[in-house]
Amino acid sequence: MSGSEFSLTTFAANGKLLQIEYALNRVAEGRPALGIKAKNGVVLATEKKVTSPLVDESTIKKIENLSSGVGMVYAGMPPDYRVLVSRGRKQAQQYYTMYREQIPTSQIVREQAAVMQEFTQSGGVRPFGVSLMIAGYDDSGPQLFQVDPSGSYFGWKASAIGKNHVNAKTFLEKRYNEDIELEDAIHTAILTLKEGFEEAITADNIEIGIIGEDRIFRILTPAEVQDYLGEVE
Repeated sequence: MSGSEFSLTTFAANGKLLQIEYALNRVAEGRPALGIKAKNGVVLATEKKVTSPLVDESTIKKIENLSSGVGMVYAGMPPDYRVLVSRGRKQAQQYYTMYREQIPTSQIVREQAAVMQEFTQSGGVRPFGVSLMIAGYDDSGPQLFQVDPSGSYFGWKASAIGKNHVNAKTFLEKRYNEDIELEDAIHTAILTLKEGFEEAITADNIEIGIIGEDRIFRILTPAEVQDYLGEVE
């Protein structure tokens, strides 16, 4: 077994950093999450099934606000995600304190990606075991980005991360169009999650966050999610 399998900062003979590959494998085993950019907003959606019926589902949150106008969801390791949520909120607050306006979506994405990249090039650390979907609405309009453990990031019209992400992306490719409205995007997000569900989809085992032209990112209540589930069935 080569040392490059354990060393983060050593390239393997084929040019790969294997610890990043392993981090991506961890992401691919995580609960599915996805994002869809509509012409008047962005939706994030994720599965949040619990491991035991004794767990209080109301204490589990996978979609979080980084600022009033930016939201984020993940696939992968929850503890790593909490670190990135905390850092992202700190960056957003520092920007607001200095400029008295909300941080642009692309800038907070760059900040998150920079943190993740730093953890691929330093001794004594490991890559973050998460991929992120970040949604926002600013002067550039609705935006959706994906950030991977390597620190690479791209803007997307629609994307999926976590378990069955390949099938989810294929489903999104067939259903997405440039003129999709936010309401239709929410329906498409639910249908995409439903494709990979092994049991009944309910308002308790999925989570949805949206941002529209009001530029306020919010997480839908279980009652709102239930209404949307009724519309797609």
